Amino acid sequence: MPMIETRDGTRLYVNDWGQGQPVVLIHGWPLDADSWEYQSVKLAEAGFRVVAYDRRGFGRSDQPFAGYDYDTLSDDLADVIAALDLKDAVIAGFSMGGGEVSRYMSRHAGQNVAKAMLISSVAPGMEKSDDNPDGVDPSVFAGMKAGLRDDRQGFLQDFFKDFTGEGTDEGGVSDAARHWMWGMAMMGSPKATIDCVTAFGTTDFRADMAHFKVPTLVVHGDGDKIVPINTAGARAADMIANVTYKVYAGAPHALTATHKDQLVDDMLAFLKP
Repeated sequence: MPMIETRDGTRLYVNDWGQGQPVVLIHGWPLDADSWEYQSVKLAEAGFRVVAYDRRGFGRSDQPFAGYDYDTLSDDLADVIAALDLKDAVIAGFSMGGGEVSRYMSRHAGQNVAKAMLISSVAPGMEKSDDNPDGVDPSVFAGMKAGLRDDRQGFLQDFFKDFTGEGTDEGGVSDAARHWMWGMAMMGSPKATIDCVTAFGTTDFRADMAHFKVPTLVVHGDGDKIVPINTAGARAADMIANVTYKVYAGAPHALTATHKDQLVDDMLAFLKP
């Protein structure tokens, strides 16, 4: 099993496929690196070196009881890049993973990064406030954590319906695909699953946005009920200077599954020199 030890001794499971310019894929909550399955194969077949790792606390990585803040998570990304000696890399974050990308660009000065991608990303911040009126009310995150503590299995089974846009024109996946996602979620530490709601729900990434000095692809569905586009994607596109902004009409949150072909085509087009 390919494992990388981070600076605090936590071991991360890493898939490292193909050869060429490295593309680092950072998964969303509460999934693991396998959620990038379709894109990983396509990108590797297209001539890229695809690195996808399980966030601490999830999948096959270690499950420490603490360390689920974005400073630590961006340090984990830095340790993966350093351990694999990645140069001229592209870092892509889906959903919660967009937070790691954003914090890496500021905390680690975007070292060894040539391009970035934010896909259904939580950046520049989800929590509603006086200066973020389109944000998500804090009571939503409190309710999520209460649901996870009471019945994590049942809560997440229901969560994946909105995640994939079940019942909408542009959403929906097979029952098997939703069960696969649920299985990934069940591999995660309950503590990590709860703590990461606090991390992605309350972290303010607005200061990080100024540190995107590289070409950046922002992709968001305007039917996203998990991370609403006006809360995140549209604001990120306004705050990043060298941006390519793609809006998927009616699309839900789980673009890696519901719009997998369109997404991988846009990723490949953006990756061209």
